[in-house]
Amino acid sequence: VQLQASGGGLARPGWSLRLSCTASVTPGFSLDSSCQGWFRQAPGKEREGIACISDLSDGTYYRDSLRGRFTISRGETKTTVYLQMKDLQPEDTAVYYCAIGDLQTVEYGAALEYQVAFWGQGTLVTVSS
Repeated sequence: VQLQASGGGLARPGWSLRLSCTASVTPGFSLDSSCQGWFRQAPGKEREGIACISDLSDGTYYRDSLRGRFTISRGETKTTVYLQMKDLQPEDTAVYYCAIGDLQTVEYGAALEYQVAFWGQGTLVTVSS
């Protein structure tokens, strides 16, 4: 599985950005019971989970502090997942990574965590005036 992330860039405070993550799956490989989502790592900080979306029912899971401002969704092709980010702030500056992992290991609430099987390359989001 290869994950291709895109959509990062420079934003002013208050702006919105949409990140995309497209999965390329080897024929015959199954992503059953997976959660595809996003993590981010700000300079000098640990990587943190943002959100993921289930392959089974498109159920969504969020880090509480980002729910409402960040929205995860799946595209028509099912292998593409979007992260719509609004009202961006300087503290949202980070490298954003897409990831696919085990749905059964998702824990969400104050933090969003799951066992990741595949990581994409990061896409940098910089929020600055």
